[in-house]
Amino acid sequence: TDPNNTLNECAGGLQYAQTVFEGLKAYTTEDGHIVTFRPDLNAERMMASAERLEMPVFPKDRFIDAVNQVVTVNEAFVPPYGSGATLYIRPYMFGSTPVIGVKPADEYQFRILTTPVGPYFKEGFKPVQIQIVEDADRAAPLGTGTLKVGGNYAASLRSGQRAHDEGFSNVLYLDAKEKKYIDEAGAANFFGIKNNTYCTPKSSSILPSITNMSLRQLAEDMGLKVEQRQIPVEELSTFEEVAACGTAAVISPIGKIVDRGTGKVYDYGTEAGPICTKLYKQLKGIQEGEVEDVHNWNLIVE
Repeated sequence: TDPNNTLNECAGGLQYAQTVFEGLKAYTTEDGHIVTFRPDLNAERMMASAERLEMPVFPKDRFIDAVNQVVTVNEAFVPPYGSGATLYIRPYMFGSTPVIGVKPADEYQFRILTTPVGPYFKEGFKPVQIQIVEDADRAAPLGTGTLKVGGNYAASLRSGQRAHDEGFSNVLYLDAKEKKYIDEAGAANFFGIKNNTYCTPKSSSILPSITNMSLRQLAEDMGLKVEQRQIPVEELSTFEEVAACGTAAVISPIGKIVDRGTGKVYDYGTEAGPICTKLYKQLKGIQEGEVEDVHNWNLIVE
């Protein structure tokens, strides 16, 4: 299929950012099957994103079928079990007809691209350093932060690039209204561990991460208490382990957080903590067929 697309220069996706997308992966399991992980939730999240941007809602069953078809025809590009690599899948939809004047487009394209991606942690499951930023907001409380839309990511590029230039892997946003509470960790969700409890922020501007949902369930399975609530930035000093989570890394342990404004440093050590490590191995094990999928999260591609 031709990866190039000819669009009118006034297409709604170009002029008014009517663009939504998803991200998931296909894995080769230990027993040789190819699976995708919880694609039904990606479908539901895209439906919510499209509805908010006044775009047609792509049906859930068609979304899952389309993903299966794309993975099937690209079966040769799904990396083998044990390689640590996966096939990344990017379903997306955008306004394709000309629009002059702020209004929804009349027609839309739903497309899916795929590409093999290597293992995220090439040098081991090691903690990263991130930076708290207070001079930029990723999304407003009643905006589109809970949706996977292109504008959210464009808004994060400048502070993310600055953090990279200053030697950090990512940024940690605070809530846009009061600058008191933890929001997102770049393009990922944040969580912390203390007192045998998995704590993750609750906010009207955070994307509901499918990985975070899954980790909360696994944490409960392991006997941890789970709290989804507002987390004051000062509470960072009380956590035993902290991490970011999302499709790309599953879990990215955080070793140090530096507040760019105040210079305050929150240090969690140079090795991934035991609970983050256990959660990471459990979720990766399910995705790769090494651990029993008791919640039926994997969908076999046939």
